[in-house]
Amino acid sequence: MANEYAIGTFIDHDRYGEGIIGKVNPVSYDVYFARGGKVEILKSNKEFKVVSQPGEAVSSASGSNIDIESLEKMLVHTLDKFAMLQEVVEMGEKWTGGKMILQSANATIQPKEIPIETFFHKIVMLRDRLRVLEQNINSHPKLTDEEKVDLQQYITRIYGSLTTFNVLFKEKDDYFIGTGGK
Repeated sequence: MANEYAIGTFIDHDRYGEGIIGKVNPVSYDVYFARGGKVEILKSNKEFKVVSQPGEAVSSASGSNIDIESLEKMLVHTLDKFAMLQEVVEMGEKWTGGKMILQSANATIQPKEIPIETFFHKIVMLRDRLRVLEQNINSHPKLTDEEKVDLQQYITRIYGSLTTFNVLFKEKDDYFIGTGGK
């Protein structure tokens, strides 16, 4: 059986370099690498070695010692910079435990049931990815200001198309806002 490592374990991977385990799944780890971003690595993968466990001083491959607190600050800063940290967004309580039912007009087709939490999570991920796209457009070195504004207008229209789903959000601050909003 593969070793079980905790969140915060600092590893060195043959292909991706140094990274930190950010989530422990049943058969894999979500590892955040400085060079490769988030990568899912199977627990049975033999291409990485553990550099340190949470709470230990970290000695990087370059030989410098880094304390865990400094490493966490650096990781949060990096993930935030590249919009990889997902904001915690709560679903309205009235939807908790609910389900969406997709019913075809064709009576011979079985309806599809989806837990509303799953659908809500996908809506939030979509919003996060749109925000990353916005940031990439706004910071793109080769786009002119006119091109950036043009592309930004498309994103604003997409937000407007998604306002239907605002009913799922607990807080109004999390709502989608299109061209008609503030």
